[in-house]
Amino acid sequence: MLDIIIAILYGAVQGITEFLPISSSGHLVVLHEVFVLPLTDEVAFDVVLHLGSLVALLGFFYSDIIKYLRAFVRSFFDWQVATDSSERLSWFLFIGTIPAALAGYFFETQIETIFRSTTIVASMLIGVGVLLYLVDRFAAKSKTIEQVTLHSALLVGVAQALALVPGVSRSGITIVAGLTQKLNRANAARFSFLLSIPIVFGAGIKKVLDLSTVMIGADELIVLVTGFVSAAIVGYLCIKYFLLFLQRHSLAVFAYYRIALGIIILLFL
Repeated sequence: MLDIIIAILYGAVQGITEFLPISSSGHLVVLHEVFVLPLTDEVAFDVVLHLGSLVALLGFFYSDIIKYLRAFVRSFFDWQVATDSSERLSWFLFIGTIPAALAGYFFETQIETIFRSTTIVASMLIGVGVLLYLVDRFAAKSKTIEQVTLHSALLVGVAQALALVPGVSRSGITIVAGLTQKLNRANAARFSFLLSIPIVFGAGIKKVLDLSTVMIGADELIVLVTGFVSAAIVGYLCIKYFLLFLQRHSLAVFAYYRIALGIIILLFL
């Protein structure tokens, strides 16, 4: 029973921290140090939690996914990218995915091995937290997602590649990049989430295939499924209310949280 409760906790932490700009991988690294589950492979559990986050993304942005997929296919027949905002944005999302896809393909294993430490997580939490505060405080925030340019999409895409380092936060660094391009907070977050879908989906499929040979017992399977469901439900709710929150509030609270958590981790280390 205790393992189930801890699995729910892991899933909830993943669902919240994947979409808030506070780093899911960083929190999971720390959580594994505090709450130990009787698992053969902790990485497999983290993969399942991320798949739960993917389900949350697909569920929340289902209509947008269908809209932009149709626009992308349609563009091959009429090429109205200059005048059709849906076609244009579908291509920008595709192009913006490339930097993170290349970084993940060539460097993910090395990055996970070299940078998977609590010291680096704490440093990244603090550093990106300071950056988040400064950019949110001083950047102009006047554009919507329909006004994203190719340059902006590429910049946010490169920022997404940096999120491979634990503690950086995919949503955190891409929202920062979006704000530097004058997107308002809610639209910067929305573009960040849409841009993350292909990467999260591709990475999830790759890791599932990598783990296909791992033997999982019945007790472990229950823990994995519990974490998956928890991450999916909490993640969906987090996306919904985070986007509503950003319509009226700044990101300062998340910057403060990152900095405080990073300092606490360093002090305990």
